Amino acid sequence: MPGFLLFSNMKYVRIEGSRKLASFIEPMKAQLSDLPPFDGSDWIFEIKWDGYRAIAEINSHGNRLYSRNGLTFDKAYPKVFAALKNIKKHAVIDGEIVVFDEHGKPNFQKLQNYKSNDRYTIQYYVFDCLSLEGKSLTDRPVIERKEILKKILPASDVILYCDHVDTEGKALFREMKKMKLEGMIAKRKNSKYYIGKRTPDWLKIKNVQTQEAIIVGFTEPKGARSSFGSLLLAVKKRGKLVSVGNVGTGFTDKSLKELHTKLKKITRKTSPLDIPIKETADITWVDPVLVCNIKFTEITEDGSIRHPVFQGLRVDKAASEVHLEKTVGKRSK
Repeated sequence: MPGFLLFSNMKYVRIEGSRKLASFIEPMKAQLSDLPPFDGSDWIFEIKWDGYRAIAEINSHGNRLYSRNGLTFDKAYPKVFAALKNIKKHAVIDGEIVVFDEHGKPNFQKLQNYKSNDRYTIQYYVFDCLSLEGKSLTDRPVIERKEILKKILPASDVILYCDHVDTEGKALFREMKKMKLEGMIAKRKNSKYYIGKRTPDWLKIKNVQTQEAIIVGFTEPKGARSSFGSLLLAVKKRGKLVSVGNVGTGFTDKSLKELHTKLKKITRKTSPLDIPIKETADITWVDPVLVCNIKFTEITEDGSIRHPVFQGLRVDKAASEVHLEKTVGKRSK
């Protein structure tokens, strides 16, 4: 169904000008780490960009640009898609689409609401190359794949090579904190590319805590607030949909109105949660199909998220994919 993203429970969320591909490459994913920033001669370290993961396929049959779950991005981000034609090699590349605000910082909300005539800068930071001229590179070490990638990317203001720091992860993380960026990705130098897999060969080390959550309801607005007061959030735990609390900050007047319009179309009479919470009269339940990004300070012992801030809806994730991220501790040698 063109223009829509299909979720596992057969609900659809409108994505302007996009369609779900019948076949696509699912990118390799990093494991969330609870380790402090570290140095390591066997590791390289990259900026963790706050955007949409995107695979680009460049070939003579026609280029493709799409999300981690096969949602096309050619209409949503035409500047990025148009810039792909300047890559003269047949290749499959992996990176992150990012929009920068007026302060030069990545801004997820502006990416989600991006229009091609926006004054904000949009860039595609590319960090891996999966194949070149029809030959797979996934069995080669990441450090070799990045060297190949760097050589095939032409000079561009839109598609940029995502460079890395060798060995000195602590120094890079200090810079991330100064710049208030989300964090960094640590990659073992000899790591292969495992399509669709999440492995500890790639680690996410966050400066800002973020989490994807499923919207299961909203409360009535109070005071000067319009549309709704807060969103009720949930994640999947051991196959059950459970509450992780509410988020009531991070919205603009525009995002409140637009999100409320979406929510009113999917209201329901009963809670979708598998583990009930105390219900109040001001709650309106919705079908659990919309996924959002939030940032927060910590997760409490009972599983609630403290001090959450809404960052925007995710168009590239189905509700069935949303779990509390598992962390990895001690690094393997």
